[in-house]
Amino acid sequence: MQRYDWLKKIQRMDPETEFTEIYRISSWYEFPWDYTQSLSFALYRTYAVPSIGRLLAGTGEFTRRTQKRYDDTVLILEAVVEHGFDSSQGREAIRRMNGMHRRYDISDADYRYVLSTFVVTPKRWMDDYGWRRLSPHEIRASVNYYRELGRHMGLADLPETYEEFERLLDDYEREHFAFDEGGRAVSDSTLGLMASWYPAPLRSSMRLSSLCLLDDPLREAFGYPAPSAPLRRAVRAGMRLRGRFVRLLPPRRRPHPARDSRQVRSYPGYPYGYRISELGTFEDTPPSGGCPFPHAAADGKDPRPGDTP
Repeated sequence: MQRYDWLKKIQRMDPETEFTEIYRISSWYEFPWDYTQSLSFALYRTYAVPSIGRLLAGTGEFTRRTQKRYDDTVLILEAVVEHGFDSSQGREAIRRMNGMHRRYDISDADYRYVLSTFVVTPKRWMDDYGWRRLSPHEIRASVNYYRELGRHMGLADLPETYEEFERLLDDYEREHFAFDEGGRAVSDSTLGLMASWYPAPLRSSMRLSSLCLLDDPLREAFGYPAPSAPLRRAVRAGMRLRGRFVRLLPPRRRPHPARDSRQVRSYPGYPYGYRISELGTFEDTPPSGGCPFPHAAADGKDPRPGDTP
């Protein structure tokens, strides 16, 4: 198998109908580490929107049990990638996700913004640090994949192209990025989590390296001081050097889902370490300002239009 054989296979596929398989190949074979990192940073960006960061801080889950909340998010989203939207596992994962979200008053605009980060951030990450850039087929497949996820979340008026998702993200961040104590608390906890994945002597350096990868509007929204310009250039140059090294490696023959990475630590393995139906957190009482969850818990149905039955 040659280095670009997966890309050749992707180019023979139809991103309008085979978008889940294309997305799976890209994220599990071609760029497993890069997708894990870029999607982590995609979710991290959303904390700089006060309505999102404040809500996440208010639940306490992202500050008290940061590792578990990270793992639950990864595993729920990955179940759909692995099994597809029409599978029992994929439907269960989406029900689980929608059930948790439904407990809170979250605007559709915030939902659409979060989806845009999942489309745009990986593409920008590959442009900067990947061993190759995403192909037009991969970009279109990603757009269709997250449009389908949005449909299962009951969202309307979703962008139809990558350019529209990118414009949505940039406009939303330009309008909404701002400092909020809740968002800063969630950011601090997340940076601490990322640093905890490395040996103790390296954790302070890894936290600082993470700050070097943030763009200025995102960093300023959290109120972090700017790293020195030489350090920032060195960290980013190291990331690009890694990409050039990976380009020389043979193609991956076995999938590498995110659950197999050392970053997922709350569960020992699938399918024996966890059940999709038990991922996430569901308190017995609804939070203040949220809508009660029990109305959907009995039969697993989501009353929002477009949710997976």
